[in-house]
Amino acid sequence: MTALAASDYIAAVLTLYLDLPETPLRVTSQDQWLARKLHEQAVSLTLVQSALLLGSLRRLLRPTDLPPLAPIRSLAYFQPVITELQQTPLPEGYPDYLRLKLRTVASRSPAAVQKNTFSDDR
Repeated sequence: MTALAASDYIAAVLTLYLDLPETPLRVTSQDQWLARKLHEQAVSLTLVQSALLLGSLRRLLRPTDLPPLAPIRSLAYFQPVITELQQTPLPEGYPDYLRLKLRTVASRSPAAVQKNTFSDDR
């Protein structure tokens, strides 16, 4: 496995983040800082991607009878999941399952996962 250059790693993390449902349309300087910090800490891109997928799925599959969650405003929202996966790694192939599951959930309820373009989501 070859290490990505810092700029490629940061771009990949931020793209993964923005591509998720319920995330902002743009990154902030704090998001860029956190992506750089993850690179400096040598957190694998696979682990970050898994954490983003898992965190997103947990939100989307949350019971509907619970009060709605506040919008995701920062990549930092996923930091606890990144820490969790550093301590307890996912089994081999599980990220593929998470991608498939997210695709299934997103196609099943497009209104629930559509990005909000209103200014209160920023």
